[in-house]
Amino acid sequence: MNKTHLLALIIETLQADLAIARDALKASHEAATHAESKAENKYDTRGLEAAYLADGQRRRAHEIETALSSYRNLPVRSLVDEAIKLGALVSLELAGDCRWVFLGPDAAGLRVAMDRTEVLVISPRSPLGQALLGRREGDEVEVQVNGRRQQYEVISVC
Repeated sequence: MNKTHLLALIIETLQADLAIARDALKASHEAATHAESKAENKYDTRGLEAAYLADGQRRRAHEIETALSSYRNLPVRSLVDEAIKLGALVSLELAGDCRWVFLGPDAAGLRVAMDRTEVLVISPRSPLGQALLGRREGDEVEVQVNGRRQQYEVISVC
């Protein structure tokens, strides 16, 4: 798999998410400041609720901007025959199924399709990310997920 292409896909997906978040922020801000949002009595909370929503949208847009900056500054390097670290693209086997994960600085949970293969972005803060750090091809890692133990084998690292 081509990590340069993967990073470009992640950045492209984050840019699309940012455009959506900015549109939602604009709409929620307009709703919060619109004349119809003005409280008619002490129990009318439409304006307050719209302001909370706008604040949440602002935070989401900021998170995406931070993730975009992190990925734009992430160097692409081959990690073949090296321990897993930030920027690693890892193939894992779980109960006979092969999964690809990318250990990125942010945007955990993002999924991108590359060459008809889904790649899941994880972060070093996730349980799987923590378990993978420092491991090598052929190692096994164990992660507790929803009270169940899952054992992964590291098939390849690039």
